[in-house]
Formats: sequence, C-alpha cells, structure tokens
Amino acid sequence: MRAAVYDQYTQNPDDLEVREVAEPKVMAGSVLIEVKAAAVNPVDWKLMAGYLDGMIDAQFPVIPGWDVAGVVVGLGFDTPEFEIGDEVLAYARKDVAQHGTFAERVAVPAHAVAKKPASLTWEQAAGLPLAGGTALRTLDALGDLSGRTLLIHAAAGGVGGFAVQIAKDRGARVIGTASERNHDFLRELGAEPITYGEGLADRVLKLAGGPVDAVADFVGGQLETTLAVLREGGAHASIADHAVADPELGERRGRYVWVRPDGAETARLADLADRGGLTVEVAETYPLDRVADAFRASMTGRTRGKLIIVP
Repeated sequence: MRAAVYDQYTQNPDDLEVREVAEPKVMAGSVLIEVKAAAVNPVDWKLMAGYLDGMIDAQFPVIPGWDVAGVVVGLGFDTPEFEIGDEVLAYARKDVAQHGTFAERVAVPAHAVAKKPASLTWEQAAGLPLAGGTALRTLDALGDLSGRTLLIHAAAGGVGGFAVQIAKDRGARVIGTASERNHDFLRELGAEPITYGEGLADRVLKLAGGPVDAVADFVGGQLETTLAVLREGGAHASIADHAVADPELGERRGRYVWVRPDGAETARLADLADRGGLTVEVAETYPLDRVADAFRASMTGRTRGKLIIVP
C-alpha cells in the first residue's frame, strides 16, 4: 500500500516520502480501516522533528498521522463491536510511533474506534477525534458548566473551536480569546470574543462582570491571567502548561490534560455532531503526495480549521 513516511527525525517536511510499504498486521482486538481521510495536527510534525522523543519511541520508517476516518475492511480476533463495512473514526495514537494514518490503510485497536457520525463528511469526521477529544476531556475536567461563565484561551484554535461548541451545548456562557480577525468566527460559534495580549485580565473581568467560574487554556503561558480572573474555588485546566498542576498552587491547582485514544469519548463527540451541537471546519484537503505541503501549512500556526489528507 502507499503511505507517507520519514526515515529519521527531521524538521524539513520535504523529507517526507510517499512510497509502497507493507500492509498493516491486524492484532486481536483491532480493526483494519481503509482510510477515507486523515487529519494533520501540530503533534504530527512535532513528533517528526523529535520533540516528543522523551515521551514516545519511534520505530523508523514512521508513517505519521493520529486521526482517521474510514471503512472497516478487516477484523482481528474478538472484535464483536464492529463489522466489515462499518464507517468509523478514531484517534489512532499508539504506544510506539510507526504505523500512522497517512496511508491507504491502518490498523487501530478497537477500544479507540467509534462509529462515524452521519452528519459529517469523511473530511470533517477525520478532523474530529484528537482535537475534539482534547476539548472534551478538558471541559470534563472543569465539572458542571451549566449556567456558568467559562474563559477559553485560544478559543479560535483547533481545539478551542471545539471547546466553545461543547461548552455552549452544556449551557455555559463562553468568553474566548482570539485575534480580532477571528472575532466574528467566535460569535458564530456562540462565544463572546475578547482580544488577547496586555491587559487581558482587566478586559475579562469587565466583560464577565467579575471573576469567571472556569478557565480552559489551549495555548499555554496564561497561568497568571487565569488565576487573576478565576473566582475562589473555580476550576481551570490546560493542555499546554504543566505549571497549572504545580502542587505549590495548593487549592488553586488546576489540571494538566493529555487526551487518550478512547472510542467511548469519540462516540460522545459523534453523538453531539449528529444532534447538531458540533461541526468541523475544514480549511483545506491534500492528496497523499502533498503531506509535506499540509505540514508546512500547519507549521505556520495561522490556519483556522482542519487540514485533511485524502489518500
């Protein structure tokens, strides 16, 4: 089968090569998925650059990609949850970086797989699991949000946009930081936009009418602002700043979140999408031969919406 691969850690997207590789082996408790679409996430090129080497082993050559949507075409032993022909999606991260989703087929443990929401296209479905799951797990960490005011740092980003939609579905008032060019986008999602930068804490307190009940940080470096605007006893969590969980913060300590492959969590996102409470913005699609271009676009940090690979 054809797949995009790299043979060593590199910061140069041009070192990605599309070539024939061996067909995936399907272990017991896994499914083989014919890839209809796969999403690019910043972690893909960060992993390729070696930035996660202290956390995850890589066995070269590596096929990148952790998000997938496609059709089940093979079953390992004891996978009664799925049948051949099922349309599915998954956050397909594994313990070792090697067999990713930027390929024609990928084998994924069944516990990470969920049925595809009928309301989303293949491209939209592929963009949902990792970023959507990160948003979902972060908001779960904040507790009940109904009738409460939530501040989201980087609300227009890949994870933040999902978090706004999930929080609104849970009945929260959402204030979201973003550059001015993304304010209309946040209003469309139901958030009250506010410009980040110097003086942010004062602007939040003024807009909210006092301290907020919870804060979700999707950019990092915001702990001082978070603590300045959070009410006593409020909850906060971050996907980008370990400092939020420092024991020295005592009762003001927050939660550091790292999303796990979890089909049950992905199924919750799929259900929300089918109920009309969640959509996925696709910025651009690329064929397999242009994975390098998709990486370059992601590396700019300026793309709003998902970058999708269609093998």
